[in-house]
Amino acid sequence: MTETTPQRHWIEAGHLIDLEVPEPEVEHVLTAVRRVIRLQHGDFEAVSFASCPGTQRFRVLPGARNAATDDVVTVPCVSLRFFVPGDDDALGAVMSALYDVHPYEEPVIYIQAVRRGRHIAGADEDNPNRFWNRETPDWVPEPHRN
Repeated sequence: MTETTPQRHWIEAGHLIDLEVPEPEVEHVLTAVRRVIRLQHGDFEAVSFASCPGTQRFRVLPGARNAATDDVVTVPCVSLRFFVPGDDDALGAVMSALYDVHPYEEPVIYIQAVRRGRHIAGADEDNPNRFWNRETPDWVPEPHRN
């Protein structure tokens, strides 16, 4: 950045949660998470990402709650991701919510310490690349169309 370029962003530390969940359970899981954290990203809340369904594979070992399996079994799952700000209390509350509602005995949950980029509100609103400053693309949700 040069002196003539105004700062348009800042960096925030936190955690990226990436969990595998059967697609029919996604809204149930997100509802539980939103009870403990807003999933806020700037002027937006309830911000998360779910991939297209993929195939989760596993073999149940003896001693698990479910019957052991000789072969690998499969479940269609999505990867559900969202950001938790760097507060350990918030992360603990989210993890408790996930373990309370996830349908698995041992959910597959990955936690990464990450940083995310955040814009400075009001900066760069006249940028010609912003969707509101050009012909409205098809991907823009109906409430935000010109």
